[in-house]
Amino acid sequence: MSLRQFEYALAVAQEGSVTAAELLHVAQPSMSQQIRNLERELGVQLFARTPTGLVPTVVGRAFLREAEAAVSAARRAKATARAGAYELVVAAQMGLCTRQLPGALGALRHRFPQLEVTVFEEPNLAELERLAHRGVPDLAMVAGPCGEVLYEGHHLSDKKFVVVLGAGHRQLASDRVELRDLEREPWVRFDHNSALDRMLQDVLRDNQLTSTAVARVSQTATAVHWAAHGLGVTLVPASAVPYGHEHLARPVFPVVFPARRRRSPARQGPGGDGPARTTASRDLDKPASFSPVP
Repeated sequence: MSLRQFEYALAVAQEGSVTAAELLHVAQPSMSQQIRNLERELGVQLFARTPTGLVPTVVGRAFLREAEAAVSAARRAKATARAGAYELVVAAQMGLCTRQLPGALGALRHRFPQLEVTVFEEPNLAELERLAHRGVPDLAMVAGPCGEVLYEGHHLSDKKFVVVLGAGHRQLASDRVELRDLEREPWVRFDHNSALDRMLQDVLRDNQLTSTAVARVSQTATAVHWAAHGLGVTLVPASAVPYGHEHLARPVFPVVFPARRRRSPARQGPGGDGPARTTASRDLDKPASFSPVP
């Protein structure tokens, strides 16, 4: 027996005739033969031949109930498998491409409507590394070089950092803010050992600044909101400033860039003896084209 034979039997029961063959795009003699083969294999008569057409017998009706359940289950399994084949898992370092990534993923889903996207946003680079080692993400977006041999890195863009100030802050009158002018400001900082906080520590050290952390948060959006309410100043990637808060953000001088941002699928180069060396520059502010992965 096969699912195809089950589908034939269900179609005949629905139409009351082997003319149901047209629904399944097969020849009527072929469908008739398949129904006879099925009855022979089961050792029962599924349909009574009457002047008005084919009518399921009592045994036939019982069989058809189970056949319908089997066909429905097979279709669900097929749909589930196909949905799984079109899943994209993205691991992103907190604050990176919060504006650009939705547009890029939207373009991808427009081309592949069945695509399901899962995004892990992590403040801790070590956690991203653990996810990558477990093979969880299809790609990761991080600030900084990726030295692991598992990765194939692609430089996407260099994004400036901006300082976010509270409404009415005196520095909002300037087009840019010099870091030395933030010497005595309270700071909204990020979790200890997070990539953003380590970067801020480096910026403060390089500019010989001290800081007083009035709060520590895990999300860039939270840092921006709290800075906007005057709790303190914060430093975030320009792309991480939520819409509606741009007027509170100012470029800083000296200019602060993160290290190079990478797209890092866990995929080795030819022969499996090291990373593939292809590096492609791409700015996610610009349209991009995508190809399905077999």
